[in-house]
Amino acid sequence: MGRLALTRDVITANVQPSSKEGVESDSDSHYKWIALSNTTLGVLMATIDGSITLIALPDIFKGIGLNPLGPGNSFYLLWMILGFLVVTSVLVVSLGRLGDMYGRVKMYNLGFVIYTAGSLLLTIDWMHGRSGATWLILMRLVQGLGSAFLVANSSAILTDAFPANQRGMALGINQVAGISGSFIGLILGGLLAPIDWRLVFLISVPIGLFGTVWAYYKLEERGIRRPSSIDWAGNITFAIGLISILIGITYGIEPHGHSTTGWSSLPVLSELGAGLTLLVVFFVIETKVSNPMFRVSLFKIKAFTFGTLSTFLVSIARGGLLFMLIIWLQGIWLPLHGYSFAATPLWAGIFMLPLTVGFLIAGPISGYLSDRFGPRIFATVGPLGTAVAFILLIFAPVNFSYPYFGFTLLLSGLSQGLFASPNRAAVMNSLPAEARGVGGAMNSTFQNSAQVFSIGIFFSLMIAGLSVSLPGAMTSGLISHGVSPILASKVGHLPAVSILFAAFLGYDPIQKLLGSSVLDHLSRSNVSVLTGRQFFPHLISTAFSSGLHEAFAFALVACVVAAAVSFSRGTTGT
Repeated sequence: MGRLALTRDVITANVQPSSKEGVESDSDSHYKWIALSNTTLGVLMATIDGSITLIALPDIFKGIGLNPLGPGNSFYLLWMILGFLVVTSVLVVSLGRLGDMYGRVKMYNLGFVIYTAGSLLLTIDWMHGRSGATWLILMRLVQGLGSAFLVANSSAILTDAFPANQRGMALGINQVAGISGSFIGLILGGLLAPIDWRLVFLISVPIGLFGTVWAYYKLEERGIRRPSSIDWAGNITFAIGLISILIGITYGIEPHGHSTTGWSSLPVLSELGAGLTLLVVFFVIETKVSNPMFRVSLFKIKAFTFGTLSTFLVSIARGGLLFMLIIWLQGIWLPLHGYSFAATPLWAGIFMLPLTVGFLIAGPISGYLSDRFGPRIFATVGPLGTAVAFILLIFAPVNFSYPYFGFTLLLSGLSQGLFASPNRAAVMNSLPAEARGVGGAMNSTFQNSAQVFSIGIFFSLMIAGLSVSLPGAMTSGLISHGVSPILASKVGHLPAVSILFAAFLGYDPIQKLLGSSVLDHLSRSNVSVLTGRQFFPHLISTAFSSGLHEAFAFALVACVVAAAVSFSRGTTGT
C-alpha cells in the first residue's frame, strides 16, 4: 500500500505543477525570484558571449597568428561570428521539446554545464593559424549548444514559476537582460581582449560554475512533464534544413567569381534550395507523427502565431543593425574624430551604450505595465518607435553629431525594449502548460534565425550599395596619392566585403589592402595621408551612405509590418 501511494505521488509530481495557475503560496513567492535570478544570469551569460567576440576578434586572430582578411580566411571570420548563432537557432526547438518531455530544469542545468565546459576549452588553445581558428570555432559551437539548452528552457521555467499576472514583468527582465547582453559584450570584449584574448572566454567560467551549482540546488521541476518518444525524423530534417539555409546565407555575402556577392552562385542556391525543401518535408512530417518536435498545432493559437511573427520581423530589423553601427563607427566616425583604428573597437561599444540603456529602462517597465494593461499597445508602439529611429538614422549625415546619434540609439533601445517583454509574455501566456518549453523554443528559433537572416540581408544590401561607387572612388583616390594605376584599379575592385570586414575589425583598411611592400615605395607624405585617419573615412563615406540607407530602409519596412501584425493580434489571448 505504501509503495502504491509513493508511486501515485511520483506520477502526480510528473504531470502536475506544484501550484495552480494564479495561486501563490509563500514558497512560490520565494521560489519565483530564485528562478528569475538564475535564468536571467544564464541568459545574460549566453548573450554576452554571443557578442563579446565581435569586438575581440582582432586580438583573437592576432593571438593565434592568423590574418582573417588573408586569402581563404574569411571562412574563419564568418564562423567565429555566426557559428554560435547557427547552433543555437538549429537546436533550441529540439531542446525545448526535450525539456517538456524530461524536465525543463534538468535540461537547463545541463546547458550550464556544457556552456561552462565550452568556455573553459576555448581558453585552452595551444594551436596557431588555421588549426587554432578551427579549434575556436568548434568550441564556440559547443558554447552554442549550451546556450541552446539555456535559452530553450529559461522562459518555460519562468512561466511555470510566476503567476499569469506577473509573467510580463518576469519575462521582460529575462529577455531584456538577454538582449542587452549583446551590447554589454561589446564593451567587455573591448576591455578584456587587449589584456589577453583568452579572458574574453575565461570570464564565463566562474559565472558558469556558480550558476550551475545554484541551479542544481535551487531550481525545481514545476512544469507538466509528458514523457514520449523522440521525433527523430523531424529533428534530423529540421536540423539539416535550417543548417543548410544558414550556411547558404553566410556564404551569400561572400564574393563569387566576378559577382560582389554569392547569392547567384550554384553552391549557395543549392544550399538554400536543399534547406527549404527539407523544411517543407519537416512540416509534412510534423503533421503526421504522434509526438512531433515542432508543435504545428500551436500556430492555431492567434496570440502565439502573431507574437512569433512579430518577433521574427523585429529580429530581422535588429539583427544586422549592430554590425552596421559598428562598421559606421569604426570605419568612419571614430577615425574622423581622432580615434586610432586600433582603438575603435572599444570605443564603438562605449558610444553605443544609449542603445543598451534604452533596453534596460523600457524592458522591465513595459513588462510590468503589460501585466496590467495587456501587451497589444506596447507590442505595437515598440516597432513603430524603432521605425522612427531607423528614419532618423537614414537622415543622419555620415559624420553625424553625437547627441543626435545618441538620442536615436536611445529611442531605438527604448522602443525595442517596449516591444520585447510584452510580446514574449503574450506568446508564453497563450501556450498550454505542457507546451511551454517547445512553444517558447519555437519563438526563440524564429528570433535567432532572423538574426542570421538579417546579417546576410544587411551585408548584401550594404555590399550592393558600396559596389556601385566605391571602386571608382578607391581607384582615383589611390592614384592621386602615388599608387600605380594598375595596382590602384586592382585594389579598387577588391570585394567590398573585404573592406567592410577590415573596418569591422578595427584595422586600417588601406594599410591592410596595400601592404607594407607597396607603402614602402611611396613618399612619406603620401603614406601619411593614405594610412591616416581621414583618407579612408572620406573615401568610403558616399558609397557607405548609399548602402546604409538601403539596409535601414529594409529594416524600417520590417518594423512597420511588425507593428501591423502586433496590432492585428487583437485583445484576446493576452
